[in-house]
Amino acid sequence: MRYRNLGGTGLRVSVIGLGTWQFGGEWGRAFSQREADAVLDKAAELGINLIDTAECYGDHLAEGLVGDYLARRDRSRWIVATKFGHHFRSFMDRTDDFSPGEARRQLEASLRALRVEKIDLYQFHSGPDAAYLNEDLWAALAKEKGAGRIGHLGVSILQKGSETQAREARRLGVETAQVFYNRLDRRAEEMYFPWARRDGLGLLARVPLASGLLTGKYKAGATFPANDVRAKFDPEKMRKDLAEAERIGRTEVPAGVAMSQWAIAWCLRDPVVSATIPGCKDAAQVAANAAAADLVAEV
Repeated sequence: MRYRNLGGTGLRVSVIGLGTWQFGGEWGRAFSQREADAVLDKAAELGINLIDTAECYGDHLAEGLVGDYLARRDRSRWIVATKFGHHFRSFMDRTDDFSPGEARRQLEASLRALRVEKIDLYQFHSGPDAAYLNEDLWAALAKEKGAGRIGHLGVSILQKGSETQAREARRLGVETAQVFYNRLDRRAEEMYFPWARRDGLGLLARVPLASGLLTGKYKAGATFPANDVRAKFDPEKMRKDLAEAERIGRTEVPAGVAMSQWAIAWCLRDPVVSATIPGCKDAAQVAANAAAADLVAEV
């Protein structure tokens, strides 16, 4: 495994992290605690030290699976990141509330679910600019940071993008930005990389495999079951993305290299990206993701 500094936080993170949206049951299957343990144990074995989860991956369901695991393992080896701002109601159905009081309530719920005394990275979760720019919110979170219940503050920028949230991060006390970035969507290079360089933000690249489209597993015409979030994607965009992924596989991925590993490593070409956070469904996928570190240059 390779490691990079997470911006100016002082945290040293594995370049391959562990995304846990799948633990919330919206990627085609439910997870038992035993299955979650196997994923996390394999990640630890391979040197992964960054777990990224959220309040609304299930109703704190993913956090609960992670928390049960952490209660029985060495908590100190993990950097635990979670998010706030949404309430899970049902499959792909959330309500939003980014008020200071709700952020504190969500923090309490996440601390309980994760069974930790401090969350290492607490992130504003894919909300609008108006909510993000509420200085009362960040003042309230700064108090929680001062009380030792939060290590660092971050933002997970909504998929459609917001340059404003990256530009204003340092002023608000935000130290990291989690952004949508992969070979099929390079907007981050113009929208976020310059601000990360200017302000020393730690960048986390989410969806590095383009929701599985950059694994080489799916071909034109692929369909997904109703309980898989990808069934909700725009069909025309899916068609175009699958065609482009096939072209990339033919023309850009070196012979003998797994496309998924190439795609993860591709996101780490620029050292301004601290880590990627791919999801996985089992220990074998963790191992495949972790192997991408072998393709990443030292920085």
